[in-house]
Amino acid sequence: MTGKIMPLRAPDTSTIQAAADAFLSSPRYANPNTRRGYTGVLDRLLAGLGASRPLAEVSGEELAGLPEQLWGQRAPATWNRNRGAVTAWLSWCTASRLPAPVPPASAGRRREHLNATRAVPRPAIDRALSRRDVPLREKTLWRMLDETAARASEVLALNIDDPGLDARRAPVRSKGGDTGWICWGSGTAHLLPRLIRGRHAGPVFLSERRPGPAPPPRSQGPVPCHRTGPARV
Repeated sequence: MTGKIMPLRAPDTSTIQAAADAFLSSPRYANPNTRRGYTGVLDRLLAGLGASRPLAEVSGEELAGLPEQLWGQRAPATWNRNRGAVTAWLSWCTASRLPAPVPPASAGRRREHLNATRAVPRPAIDRALSRRDVPLREKTLWRMLDETAARASEVLALNIDDPGLDARRAPVRSKGGDTGWICWGSGTAHLLPRLIRGRHAGPVFLSERRPGPAPPPRSQGPVPCHRTGPARV
């Protein structure tokens, strides 16, 4: 007796949360850093709209009003970046034949101030990292910043005992207080073990200068000075 093959059910995308989850799981956004950025934007958007609401109930005016509250007073570049994440989600919903709201024209891109600063070309980075007079700490930092596209403050805050460090990723805290993940490639993975060799805790990137002695507690009076370890960069 042969069993009947049941057809696979399409994922439920009727609610705002389900549509966002399906969008973030699509192959087009498989890059971990892209997904991390889009997830942070959509999480804040869904918190304001109500994640369990049906997507069809959200109007274009309502969807345009919430980003204005969240990022309307931020710099044009920040507005455009966050708006781009929302627009990508709505475009995916439309392509997937979901009832996506259409924001009004007033929620469009904003003009950014021109910046003549350009990203450092990859060959220039490779040449700098191949120099023997560049310390290992700087080589690891530059390579990690290049491969993760993370902010310097996020990378410098990493600790050796952070989860995922052996799997080429680590948690970071964004400006808004949300926790995300950064991922790096083989270049950083080759340098990082050499940088933290012999250490099991503390900051990944250490300063070459030792911190001064901590001030004594007021209730105990003066205490003798003691040697301290290197501080975070």
